[in-house]
Amino acid sequence: MTTVLSWDPRGWLCQPIMVEHLALVEKERAMTQKKVLVLGGNFGGLTAALAVRHELHGDVEVRVVSASDHFLFNPSLIWLPFGKRRAVDITFPLAPTFEVHGVDFVHGEATRLDLAAKKVTTSAGDYDYDYLVIATGYRNDFDVVPGLGPSGNAYTITTLEDAIHAGEGWRRFLEAPGDIVVGATQGAGCFGAAYEYLFNVSHQLRKAGLKKRVKLSFVSPEPFLGHFGIGGLPHGESLLGMFLKKEKITAFVDVGIERVEPGRVVLGDDRTVEFSYAMLVPPFLGQEVVRAATDIADAKGYVKVRDTYQSEAYDDVYAVGVAAAVPVPWQTSTPLGIPKTGFPTERMAHVAARNIAAQIRGEAPHAHEEFGDMPAVCVMDAGNNGVIILADKMLPPRSHGVLIPGPEAHAMKLAFEKYFLWKARHGYVTLP
Repeated sequence: MTTVLSWDPRGWLCQPIMVEHLALVEKERAMTQKKVLVLGGNFGGLTAALAVRHELHGDVEVRVVSASDHFLFNPSLIWLPFGKRRAVDITFPLAPTFEVHGVDFVHGEATRLDLAAKKVTTSAGDYDYDYLVIATGYRNDFDVVPGLGPSGNAYTITTLEDAIHAGEGWRRFLEAPGDIVVGATQGAGCFGAAYEYLFNVSHQLRKAGLKKRVKLSFVSPEPFLGHFGIGGLPHGESLLGMFLKKEKITAFVDVGIERVEPGRVVLGDDRTVEFSYAMLVPPFLGQEVVRAATDIADAKGYVKVRDTYQSEAYDDVYAVGVAAAVPVPWQTSTPLGIPKTGFPTERMAHVAARNIAAQIRGEAPHAHEEFGDMPAVCVMDAGNNGVIILADKMLPPRSHGVLIPGPEAHAMKLAFEKYFLWKARHGYVTLP
């Protein structure tokens, strides 16, 4: 029988302590640890899971359930269709990262939320929790426009599979070039990706010697160029207008799309735009499992949250990233959404992690940050050029905001991609 020796304070005596006893003590300690269950393993889920472990110095049981077993750096999907990135370049397996940091990883999909019983049913089993973080991301709403979708008449780049499919279409396009339409539909909020893809298309056309042969058009529900779903920034409209004029791109703004037919986009005002290749960013929806939890979610499947990122209905349920409902502070003639991916998602995840840690310590949640008060930080790539976007607040009113154009933006985006993938792969979520 295995034993260890301990000091007996009553004298120079040692007594055996059974390792089985130590294991029992450790088991009892584990039973007293609070359980944090995180749904989703990308920007929001990975950050929230590792941040709460850091906040509590590991004295917490964290489990991540994710439908994908790989992390995906979504901002680089703009390059994948042109062969500038492969899937392996912008993904990494989640399990090793979580294992190093003491987080249990489950490759499975959540299928039912029983919030009253604090239990989540998944394709890999049932899991209970003390605190739940919903970071399930988005799904494309292809139903908003007839002719969209994986089997429709236009491509999109909002998922890895979509971007791969768009790349297959791009290679066919190069064999038989024609006109191109790039843009976003009504209700979309990810305008950065639409602009970046537009300018990367223009850059690739020039490299292929096709620039003078192809008419390139941009379609957007934004009330003006450079609105970005965040209300625009000073001189943004004129700067984007200058970019489009320089690249000889025709813009159709403040307009929805009625349908996408083979070879042409029919706009809401009955104008048509012909194409041989089209990429359109659709609106996003929350995951169906979240939408079905009607006590916390709205009709789009987004969780209604406070500025602590706790759900309005349950103090122990949090939502971050696209899964969190964000009020739109304006009305536009053509509906549009708000971008919640990337930097804002990370910010929400850190707020949620700090508040969960506070609750576990017996304190009230003390971290508060309204979505609109977050800083706006974005680098928009344009092939070999770009724009750095900075503002003190995500949504107006703001004290200041600036757009800085130049090739340094392209270099900065390349560097950030490498840095973020390194940071995420190693779980260094406390780094900026």
